[in-house]
Amino acid sequence: MLALLAEQIPRFFTWSNVAFLAGAAGTTLLLTALGSGIGAAAGLAIVLVRTSRGRLLLPLRAAAVLYVEVFRRIPFIVVLFIVLFSIQAVAPDASLFTIAVIAICLVSTAFLSEVIRAGFDSVPRQQLEAAAVMNFPRWLVVWSVILPQAWKVVLPPAIAFLVMFIKDTALASQMGVVELTFVGKTLNNRGFSSLLVFGTVMLIYFAISWPLARLGRSLEKHLAPSRH
Repeated sequence: MLALLAEQIPRFFTWSNVAFLAGAAGTTLLLTALGSGIGAAAGLAIVLVRTSRGRLLLPLRAAAVLYVEVFRRIPFIVVLFIVLFSIQAVAPDASLFTIAVIAICLVSTAFLSEVIRAGFDSVPRQQLEAAAVMNFPRWLVVWSVILPQAWKVVLPPAIAFLVMFIKDTALASQMGVVELTFVGKTLNNRGFSSLLVFGTVMLIYFAISWPLARLGRSLEKHLAPSRH
């Protein structure tokens, strides 16, 4: 095994292979950034609907709750293939990358909406009541009272979710998206050792995830005192 690795390492770490892996790592990061960014915005919209009080919005509140409960309980790989077959039925030319982003957004919206809702719930009820007494409009309460306090609670678990989704994007390789895991399988099929290929892929995932995980723990440590 060691002799095989020593023989393959110079041939494996060529410019073309390194560029192939770097491009795949960029795709993994782009999938995560787009999915989590759009998911955070959509999750905030869901939280605003769920925390509204108007009777006319009752059907929307029920739909938002149903959406969150369903997509938090369906495995990501199942969501990927449901989105794949659904979109290809109406848009056969849609790219696999676009399909993967849509699937990631559906799942990240459900999870991040719960993270954001926890941040909203952390704001003392007395402050919301005081804003209501002062006749603040809903948008001003959210912008000036809730968000300045909620983000400190939301940010650490949101980063932890981001780290989790960096790893989950590997499932997109099952539908042919050229990200890190897909490239690893491709290089393995070219005759390189599985240990060498997937050991390298593992180190790249670690290099991407570890700084974010450290950032999340640091934020949680520094922001925790302000919650009490």
